[in-house]
Amino acid sequence: MSKKRVYALYRVSTKKQVDKVKDKETEQIIDDIPLQKKAIRDFIASKQDWEFYKEISELGVSGFKVSAKNRDAILEIQKEALEKKFDVLVVFLFDRLGRKEDETPFIVEWFVNHGIEVWSVKEGEQRFDNHVDKLTNYIRFWQASGESIKTSIRLKTCFAQMIQEGSYRGGSVAFGYRTEKRGRLNKKNHEIHDIVIDEKEATIVKEIFDLYVLKGMGSHRIAHYLNERGITTHKGGRFVNCTVNSMIANRTYTGVLKCGDVVSDIFPHLQIIDPDTFEAAQHIKQSRSINKDDRTIPLNTNGSSLLSGNVFCGHCGGRLIVTTNGKKYIRKDGDVTVTPRTRYVCYKKSRHKQCDGQTGYTVSKLDNMIVEVVHRLFNQFKDIPKESILKQRFAEQVSKYKTELKDAKAIHKANLLEMKEYETEVLKIIRGESNFNSELLNKLYEEAQEKVAQSEHAVSLIEDQIDDNEKTKSTISKHLDNIQSWADIFDDCDMETKKMILSNIMKRIKVSRDYEIEIDLTITCEDLGISFEEINEPISSDKNVA
Repeated sequence: MSKKRVYALYRVSTKKQVDKVKDKETEQIIDDIPLQKKAIRDFIASKQDWEFYKEISELGVSGFKVSAKNRDAILEIQKEALEKKFDVLVVFLFDRLGRKEDETPFIVEWFVNHGIEVWSVKEGEQRFDNHVDKLTNYIRFWQASGESIKTSIRLKTCFAQMIQEGSYRGGSVAFGYRTEKRGRLNKKNHEIHDIVIDEKEATIVKEIFDLYVLKGMGSHRIAHYLNERGITTHKGGRFVNCTVNSMIANRTYTGVLKCGDVVSDIFPHLQIIDPDTFEAAQHIKQSRSINKDDRTIPLNTNGSSLLSGNVFCGHCGGRLIVTTNGKKYIRKDGDVTVTPRTRYVCYKKSRHKQCDGQTGYTVSKLDNMIVEVVHRLFNQFKDIPKESILKQRFAEQVSKYKTELKDAKAIHKANLLEMKEYETEVLKIIRGESNFNSELLNKLYEEAQEKVAQSEHAVSLIEDQIDDNEKTKSTISKHLDNIQSWADIFDDCDMETKKMILSNIMKRIKVSRDYEIEIDLTITCEDLGISFEEINEPISSDKNVA
């Protein structure tokens, strides 16, 4: 009698298991694949009518996450089963075939239906002689899937707890941080690492955010600037733009830790960048990525012109770009002098002839006019404390919302009481003690439920309005603080900083024929508590403003 031809399948779900795992009984580090091989070969050798033919390994493949139809090993074995190349398939445990409860039981059954015996070293043969066998097979893989899910939940919960405690959970740390041992022990009494700020690198992180937010430098320029100074990454490499972009988007610098959807509170000892600066950086990053016709944050703060990115033609709405050309002057002695002439030019008119407005505007004239507007804006804040502006802007609205909320809650409470009265009446009907008939009571109860839902929604809407009002108040408060600080430095700061200050104050500047200016502020004059008329007084284009 010929012997049965046997195939062996080995699988480990992670790359780490390929290298080493810990035996649960002996606590020794062992190689997982060799462990499966030895056990399976010993098992095959114990069967006198079996003959080992072939072994197939899957390294780092999750039986829970990866479908069988995407697993090359399963497809290969199924193909050779159809070709009648073997008679028995042996695995260490049945979960080596997979852990998907809605798929794996049917894979096992497929092999059995095609004349292949399926054996596990630890669990014996899987048969399908009757309905009980099928049910047992399904339950086994349902349990394996459940164990995988529970393991995943336990890991996620563990990581979430570590994040909330501010503990380092392994892996690489962001530039600006390092790990060190500070005497903290784990459950096995082993000293573990904590994440801490690297003061030298943190200084570089702060500088990167300052260059990005205050000077408007892009990631390419910042990377080049760092490389020129010989500053390197964690691993001693050069900075590139994608590294800088990743740093700008990394919320860890605000002192929070993140794992999946879990975000910790702010840990002051891990904060390198304050949240306001971080959010300002995200606003700039997002603004620079939108459609060029809508963008108002300058992409580039190089150059001597003040209005980069947020100046537009008042006639066609197209963006104004900066051009420079030379004007020749011939002196009496015959020498030629070339004086550079820099202008803001309507792109649509100069390139596409799609505008009936003025072609260009002298940079120095227009810049000086905008600087005068900025000075007017700053001057209005000198004698008005922030608290007065906020009180004037929000006091009446807050009082109105509080009154509306009180009334809405009172109505909701009355509706709840009415609904509960009808609920009590239902019990009386059951006991035969009510004067209502069931049909009428049911109608009244449904109407009461609807009134409760409507009044609950009304309360929720007002609470949302109060919340939005507080957010707006907070935003304006921060903007007022910024304006006060910008007012102190504007005249003495460099051009790059001036451009970024301007883009944070003025969302869009429109210029029409004869230097007629229309300005959209990022926050309205009403919100800022300033005079719109004073800001928008006519400005002379001939006035020389420093």
